[in-house]
Amino acid sequence: MNACAGIFAVSCSGEQPKEARTLQRERQLNQFLAGVERRALRFAEIAVRDRDEALDLVQDAMIKLARNYSGRPEEEWTPLFYRILQNGIRDWHRRQMVRNRVMVWFGRSSAPEDDYDPVAQAPDPMGRTPDEQIESTEAMQTLERAVAELPARQREAFMLRTFEGLDVAGTATAMGCSEGSVKTHYSRAVHTLREVLGEHWQ
Repeated sequence: MNACAGIFAVSCSGEQPKEARTLQRERQLNQFLAGVERRALRFAEIAVRDRDEALDLVQDAMIKLARNYSGRPEEEWTPLFYRILQNGIRDWHRRQMVRNRVMVWFGRSSAPEDDYDPVAQAPDPMGRTPDEQIESTEAMQTLERAVAELPARQREAFMLRTFEGLDVAGTATAMGCSEGSVKTHYSRAVHTLREVLGEHWQ
């Protein structure tokens, strides 16, 4: 998978200085998208529990960032990108709620499978032994299943702070709320996860 490949297709021949600056900016944005893609997919997958839907949401967020915010300072791209992605995820959940009501009206159920595994398996780049890799993978899957059960805003705050490494201010921008709200949601998420995971929480 390389969702950002092909978003920008540019030619390097016969460029004027302005075109060269534009090309450099596009390369920087492509590098940003390539770097954030895998984490964003995991983020979206935990939120919607469907890999294909998550990939669509991530690609849509990438396109919107490129179209609307490529001219913003590079340090603003991460919170802006995750704010776009969060909005997309919320819109997706709203559409699912409407769809589920329609299904119930017609006597059908569209509940997700309880045993769905939201984490895609990938080769381990750290060179760990198979036993170590299995233990690490199982621990991460346990954590991500617990994160998936958090209330939406707590899940967002926890994932942006812990998985993406945003500071409080960047998380507030991504979530569209105050820094105080970020601290509250994050604190509640950590408290809940510690209770759920017990001694396995580090």
